[in-house]
Amino acid sequence: MAASVAYVGGHVQYGVNFCRAQGYRQAVWAPAVTFNGCLQRELSWSCGVSKFLQIHRCNFSQSPVSENWKSCRTVTTSAYLRDGSTKYFDFAVIGSGVAGLRYALEVAKHGTVAVITKAEPHESNTNYAQGGVSAVLCPSDSVESHMQDTIVAGAYLCDEDTVKVVCTEGPDRIRELIAMGASFDHGEDGNLHLAREGGHSHHRIVHAADMTGREIERALLDAVVSDPNIVVFKHHFAIDLLTSQDGSDTVCHGVDALNTETQEVVRFISKVTLLASGGAGHIYPSTTNPPVATGDGMAMAHRAQAVISNMEFVQFHPTALADEGLPSKPKKTRENAFLITEAVRGDGGILYNLSMERFMPLYDERGELAPRDVVARSIDDQLKKRNEKYVLLDISHKPREKILAHFPNIATECLKHGLDITQQPIPVVPAAHYMCGGVRAGLQGETNVRGLYVAGEVACTGLHGANRLASNSLLEALVFARRAVQPSIDHMKSSSLDLSASNLWSRPVVPSSLGGDVMHKILKTTKVVRKELQLVMWKYVGIVRSTTRLQAAEQKIGELEAKWETYLFEHGWQQTMVALEACEMRNLFCCAKLVVSSALARHESRGLHYTIDFPHLEESKRLPTVIFPTAHMMSTWSSRQLHQQPIY
Repeated sequence: MAASVAYVGGHVQYGVNFCRAQGYRQAVWAPAVTFNGCLQRELSWSCGVSKFLQIHRCNFSQSPVSENWKSCRTVTTSAYLRDGSTKYFDFAVIGSGVAGLRYALEVAKHGTVAVITKAEPHESNTNYAQGGVSAVLCPSDSVESHMQDTIVAGAYLCDEDTVKVVCTEGPDRIRELIAMGASFDHGEDGNLHLAREGGHSHHRIVHAADMTGREIERALLDAVVSDPNIVVFKHHFAIDLLTSQDGSDTVCHGVDALNTETQEVVRFISKVTLLASGGAGHIYPSTTNPPVATGDGMAMAHRAQAVISNMEFVQFHPTALADEGLPSKPKKTRENAFLITEAVRGDGGILYNLSMERFMPLYDERGELAPRDVVARSIDDQLKKRNEKYVLLDISHKPREKILAHFPNIATECLKHGLDITQQPIPVVPAAHYMCGGVRAGLQGETNVRGLYVAGEVACTGLHGANRLASNSLLEALVFARRAVQPSIDHMKSSSLDLSASNLWSRPVVPSSLGGDVMHKILKTTKVVRKELQLVMWKYVGIVRSTTRLQAAEQKIGELEAKWETYLFEHGWQQTMVALEACEMRNLFCCAKLVVSSALARHESRGLHYTIDFPHLEESKRLPTVIFPTAHMMSTWSSRQLHQQPIY
């Protein structure tokens, strides 16, 4: 993957262009980033994002979830159809988490909306979010305090304009959810019960026991089902964005998707597209993310020439349930790790090693309430020094009734495996949890691709900096989903749907011509390759990194990708063929390479990126990492849009 990777900030000081040939990597450092021969020194993240994007174009011209979702309108409404395989909408929303659904409900007041979701509508990272949503709702708290906590947790890499917007607008977004029917926990005084989590100086976490995401998803899905302007396309896997060039601008016209139940390729032509497809946790072998989190949106956007930022900052949640420490092991391997929410530590949970020695005060004066990056590295250090598989998180010293009231979901899950959290410590281990990087977005969710907006984990807005503060993710999704609405409406009203546009791109095809035996071999090989990639990422691009290990990862991933693609094409695979497992694999490869490239470019340790070769913060490098697309980046099948595949 050839790409241009640079640090971009208020003062651009460093840039690096990566060029790869025959597996080798060359880095050329320059004192500043040059755009078309012009030295640009004043690029801010948010208020200057329009300038930044314009410069970019000049250079690169080339409670259980409600069952109501089952009644979501399906794909038969004639008003939205041109023919059986092409559908026309004003807005296409890719993803059905909090960002996608909240946005859909607003833009549906102005046009038709397709919500395209990979599995069942509730299967999203939102649904697995336990802790809550952070917002300033207590008189003793302040926006300034929330901002400061966010910036400190983010290792001072956060964009202050973005932080101010999110912390200021957050309380109203919470009130909107409550007005829509979301039910959060209240205290004995009748007010919202506000929890405290690691990195927060105040109690400001709105929650619904330890199932907050599920409750928000329920409320939003209930509203979506009732909206006549929204059609939900479940089991539709987004393959690639449909883009064209308008002079130096890249323009998005919709997306191709694979109906994984009927194996039909469906083309969605839209005036506006919102990417809200979540993260990429499954580039690692153990993740709290659901199976759908394979980096599809980030990879699609990268292939569509969108700017990507801060991909080196992968958050490992310190406390996922360690199954091997349970009295009774699960009978089969989990598809995703079970999360033990930050709120357990916020409520007084204490971390011990297996000798029942409390260790967090040895690493940070904040103890168990230190930010996630600090806690995850501390646990990792304990495990390596002691050659142990997990540590223990103990909340049993708190009253039984309080534990069961605050953490009923965790208590139930542990009890299934013979562990009573009111009497015994919980075995925990870090697991991949959240991507702080993603598609670079401005203050209204806009990207450098015209007509394409982003919100939620797929986006990099500058809020999280080098490490996300606990419970800021749902907040960011809500705020940016809402902020993207008005510019999306304006763009929609100034655009028109070309009913002949569907024929501008070659169509992906399903590999039915290959036969069952060949497909079985391809899928079996792909499954093995996926595990190999995940192990490479964990071994070489994990919590603690080094330049040598990152370079080894880069080489191993390149070799593995080439080997996999060669296998596919030797068995009759064609450039435009699509299958769920193969397309997920190409997205995982794409995201893994973005993470490694970004990590190699950062010669310091900041937040979630810790490298033994550069163990300290460097003020001169307090800049976001930015990956610009180039005309020569399309070197592998995984890196190219299907409709731009070379013809042999």
